[in-house]
Amino acid sequence: MALAYKTRKRLALLTLLVGLPLYVGVVWGLLNWIDDRFGRLPILAEAAIYIGLGLLWALPLRGLFRGIGQSDPADPADPGESAPVETRQAGPKDPPD
Repeated sequence: MALAYKTRKRLALLTLLVGLPLYVGVVWGLLNWIDDRFGRLPILAEAAIYIGLGLLWALPLRGLFRGIGQSDPADPADPGESAPVETRQAGPKDPPD
């Protein structure tokens, strides 16, 4: 079952505001535990873990975030497109603009 656009947008916002800080806290706690248990890792290994875990959170959520920055496909009145403006020629009674 596919989620509606507004539902996906709200879930994406909730994920970024609540879920991502929780994930950062868990990763930070995990790396502090590794540091306490095994000692400080070499800088390249630590950087690889941070980069890997920094990208890992987005993989299961990419379907949720896909298309969120675009306009709602089900909305008939797209706010990104303006309605055509009618132009009329100045006649002899109309003053020029």
